[in-house]
Amino acid sequence: MIDARVFDEIAESLGKLLPPGVADMKNDFERNAKSAVQSALGNLDLVTREEFDVQAEVLKRTRAKLEALEARVAALESEQS
Repeated sequence: MIDARVFDEIAESLGKLLPPGVADMKNDFERNAKSAVQSALGNLDLVTREEFDVQAEVLKRTRAKLEALEARVAALESEQS
């Protein structure tokens, strides 16, 4: 999952965009912005980098096995001809 500090930084950045006259509402806005960003990202179908790397490695091994099997089938077919 994404580090919680990222949400805090986004909320703080959005809070800095508020005009000076509404500084009293800044904390509420930051809290609501943080919740909104967390909710939006939570609805996405995301994986962690670690999960992605594991699946990439599995795919790499699968491709290598497939290539070896294809070569073996081609060799067997050429023997039968």
